[in-house]
Amino acid sequence: MNQLDWNQLKAFLETADTGSLSAAARKLGLTQPTLSRQVAAIERQMGVTLFERVGKSMSLTPTGLELLEHARAMGAAAEALSLAATGRSQAVGGVVSVSATDAVAAHLLPPMVRRLREQEPGIAIEVIASNALSDLLRREADIAIRHVKPEQPDLIARLIREASASFYASEDWVRIHGHPRNADDAAHLAFVGADRSGQYLSYLRQHGLPLSEANFSCYAEHSVASWSLVRQGMGIGAMMDEIARETPGVVRVLDDVPRVHFPIWLVSHRELRTSRRIRVVFEALAQGLA
Repeated sequence: MNQLDWNQLKAFLETADTGSLSAAARKLGLTQPTLSRQVAAIERQMGVTLFERVGKSMSLTPTGLELLEHARAMGAAAEALSLAATGRSQAVGGVVSVSATDAVAAHLLPPMVRRLREQEPGIAIEVIASNALSDLLRREADIAIRHVKPEQPDLIARLIREASASFYASEDWVRIHGHPRNADDAAHLAFVGADRSGQYLSYLRQHGLPLSEANFSCYAEHSVASWSLVRQGMGIGAMMDEIARETPGVVRVLDDVPRVHFPIWLVSHRELRTSRRIRVVFEALAQGLA
């Protein structure tokens, strides 16, 4: 069998992942007939049928399923090659993408980005605010600020420090409702919820707060929105202590409840660390976050 064409392999992988020729074509920036020809070409070259058409969807045949993992391995190897090529660039210029939670992206990153721009005017930082873990191996970001240790062996991670979070309320709220000190004081007070699935409520209970859904005056999945609701006097909410210290009009409450401690990890791909511009940004963030 002749060597596989990389474009044909990508056509196979995207069609398998999306289950649709049209969706795969959009993702690859191709027309549907072009992608269909590439899929047909790889089937002819391999002498097998990889897909069966089920309505408007494309379903993998048993042979296609068997070959899928091998194709994924080839795709990962090609991406690793691209990463290595990127890492060889030594120019201190270009765009470096940094992902972080929305609270870190909104409150902690901006002054670091400003200082870095002053020091390295050729580097532009793309800030990706997301509470999901960016996939660094697939280049969703160059560098990630995480609160959990990464498990992938191909990633380089540096533990910057332990951070803490506490419970806060607005000064106006405290004037009206008083200053709750312990968990029992919180039982009948309003809180800003983080989700409606019960996960955040379960976490608060595990932290010793005797709460129920009735305690939540409102909900906000993202920390920036939640923090704004706390500042507007909608109830008690949690925030990183260093962010709260820089926020006017809020006061720490539930002082006797232990702070929440969590790590700050700085993560990048092993090959990208050999790129000078990535390394410059990585070290600047490490210093700023410390």
